[in-house]
Amino acid sequence: MNQLGLELGLQLVRVTEAAALASAEWVGLGNKQEADAAAVDAMRRAFDHIDIQGTVVIGEGEMDEAPMLYIGEKVGSGRGPQVDIAVDPLEGTNLAAKDQPNAMAIFAVGSAGSLLHAPDIYMQKIAVGRAAAGSVHLDLPPGENAIRAAKALGKDIREFRAVVLDRSRHERIIHELRSTGARVRLISDGDVSPVLSLGIEGGDVDMVIGTGGAPEGVLAAAAIRCLGGDFQGRLVPENEQERERALQMLGSDPDRLLTLDELVKSPDVLFLASAITDSRLLPGVKRLGARRLVSSLLLSSSTQSRHFIQSEYPAADER
Repeated sequence: MNQLGLELGLQLVRVTEAAALASAEWVGLGNKQEADAAAVDAMRRAFDHIDIQGTVVIGEGEMDEAPMLYIGEKVGSGRGPQVDIAVDPLEGTNLAAKDQPNAMAIFAVGSAGSLLHAPDIYMQKIAVGRAAAGSVHLDLPPGENAIRAAKALGKDIREFRAVVLDRSRHERIIHELRSTGARVRLISDGDVSPVLSLGIEGGDVDMVIGTGGAPEGVLAAAAIRCLGGDFQGRLVPENEQERERALQMLGSDPDRLLTLDELVKSPDVLFLASAITDSRLLPGVKRLGARRLVSSLLLSSSTQSRHFIQSEYPAADER
């Protein structure tokens, strides 16, 4: 019997909703630490009411200098299935602080031992949707990947769009993609959100490529597992300390290519996201008089289903 069914998913969505509602109170105020702390605290409290025996295997990024749902922390009521949790209570801390699109509260849950224990270092990543699965490889030049994926999608390369974080380290990738005629959308932060557009109808993204955080890579891989696409990654230790940490957590060569099946071992995974600010897929938290409207996405790998959920809650001072 499927332990991670939609009934559990509909309970778990309350966790991302709580984080989104709490963090939304800080949107546009320029304080990413407070926005993140509010999301963490709300998420931690909400987990207490869910019947799971959860272990956090991907926690809050240490680079954000914010209070964490730390790796190894136990969440849930202590009853129910044993599960791995990969979590980012506020994906896009800068986006929330600046009231920019694509800030979200997200997490993935899989059966115990199913999610890669990734250290908080950089990871090279490439992701495509279902129709382009199997057409790309992280070791190929970016331009060749774009051409191959466009062919798989039946698109002219001039209609192909790749998403890349706007960082100096990606100048070569951006140049190679554009040299093929492909379009490149540069984003300032939040590299999980565009991955969702790879597999949702109406999404206008064909590939996500570049180097970002490894924890976000595991979360993105969980979403892709639910969407039926493909994801590959490779850790990028920047010094011996990071290399040693990666070796300890992976238990083998930290430089090897990580396939989707290594990042997310179980076919039974749930991915949940609640929007804090507006995105192309979900509207952010809205004020409706004394109430708040929060929009969420629930993905299930076992059923390959997608659920768009809207919930109303009283404002914080009315609860």
